[in-house]
Amino acid sequence: MLDATRLLEHWGYAAILAAEILGNVGMPLPEEAALIVAGYFVWAGKLRFPIVLVIGTLGAVIGDNLGYWFGRHYGQTAIQRYGHKFLITESRLNAAKRFVGRYGPIGVFFARFLPGLRFMAGPLAGSTGLSFTAFFLANFLGGLVYVPLAVGVGYLVGRHFGVVLNKIQLIEGKLEYFAVGILGIAAVAIIAWRALTSRKAARSGSAR
Repeated sequence: MLDATRLLEHWGYAAILAAEILGNVGMPLPEEAALIVAGYFVWAGKLRFPIVLVIGTLGAVIGDNLGYWFGRHYGQTAIQRYGHKFLITESRLNAAKRFVGRYGPIGVFFARFLPGLRFMAGPLAGSTGLSFTAFFLANFLGGLVYVPLAVGVGYLVGRHFGVVLNKIQLIEGKLEYFAVGILGIAAVAIIAWRALTSRKAARSGSAR
């Protein structure tokens, strides 16, 4: 969530577009968090609600269409071969395949609301031969519903959202100091262990 906040603070609408396109292609980007944080920024007056909706929906649709194009041209063999690079396990792939194959365009629509299936719906729809028109309409309608809902969550929590972020940032800062301390202790322990083992090795060598 903090990563999404920083992205939007620096890049604004461009961050929303990039997060939605790349996240829906399968890249590990906080696409949902970006929309929720965008809703908070709308509440705070930093972003405009209509523009966020247009850009969020556009990014989601573009990302999913890229996935559909990949599945249509390279098929399920490529998805199985390269899926692990996008965290697509065999069980998730089989579940998504059954879901999209059974429900078709309706499955594509509802996959938009299921994080584990969302970015797999496009490639699988393309690889199973679902027409582009049917896929595009279902995907577009899903985006029209999903994006306002996600943005609305951030908008509704508004005032409380900022308090939560401040607490998370405080905890994060303490964790950074803690991590540095742990790394320092580990470094000292490794140096001491190496010095001790080298001394023992020198003693055993001289004894011979």
